[in-house]
Amino acid sequence: MIDFIGDIHGHADELEQLLKRLGYTKNKGVYSHHKSKVLFVGDYIDRGPKIKETLEIVKGMVDTGNATALMGNHEYNALCFHYEKKTGGHLRKHTIKNIYQHKKTLEQFKNNQQEYNMYINWFKTLPLFYETSTYRVVHACWDYASIDYLKNNLVNNILTDDLIYTSSLEGTKLNEAIEITLKGKEIELPKGLYFSDKDGTIRTAIRTKWWENPLEKTYKSFSVSDLPDLPDQIIKSSELSSSDFYKPTDKNVFFGHYWLNGEPTLNKKNVCCLDYSVARGGSLVAYRYNDELNLDENNFRSV
Repeated sequence: MIDFIGDIHGHADELEQLLKRLGYTKNKGVYSHHKSKVLFVGDYIDRGPKIKETLEIVKGMVDTGNATALMGNHEYNALCFHYEKKTGGHLRKHTIKNIYQHKKTLEQFKNNQQEYNMYINWFKTLPLFYETSTYRVVHACWDYASIDYLKNNLVNNILTDDLIYTSSLEGTKLNEAIEITLKGKEIELPKGLYFSDKDGTIRTAIRTKWWENPLEKTYKSFSVSDLPDLPDQIIKSSELSSSDFYKPTDKNVFFGHYWLNGEPTLNKKNVCCLDYSVARGGSLVAYRYNDELNLDENNFRSV
């Protein structure tokens, strides 16, 4: 069996509760299961109260072969926040917004630069996606074109130092592919419309349901987030194509990233988001997968 686990964001207590509920036991400081392994979908850091403890659990399980961990956008952002440009500054600018987002992680590694650097180096070993003959896993979006580009340009689905630098350059194909894969697809709102996100940042674009056919969708129905002020009007955009979405006949796909609310539910019969906002008072969610052809909502577990 495979237990897919959603975004943790430093909530180590909830992670331990969820692992125990799934039947994992701790031996010599590492959680394991006699017939199951975990596949983490990314976003281990930032926001939560126990980031170091979360990293210790996840990395310990990966190092002992009890789990696979993917890169999330927060791990990628941490790499770019850490890496210096040759011309000065950093790949991810140290603006107030970016510092605030990474603040809790930095605080929890206070006076321990060596350990922080060790985890930064570990982030570089995390693949951006994972695929078998029956399922796919990614942090935010399985976009066919982006994944194909990454397959042909990454090294074992992993970023090298040179690729990290290239990926930070806006306008490059690598930058676009990573933005979509780790942060999802977006579409601009009609001129004059905007909203504030969970951090209070003003946004003029919405994250879209990339698993839905965009034909005849409205801004309201195509947005992942339930935003009350979105217009209920048909989207007319050259960016959208009726063939550019995740097909209902394709492999089961698992991902996180989208800060959903309420009880865990399948997005479609072969599409499963696992991020239910544990960092905002919601649940930490897992899906226990036993190679079934059709996903079953009874296989969700949460704390």
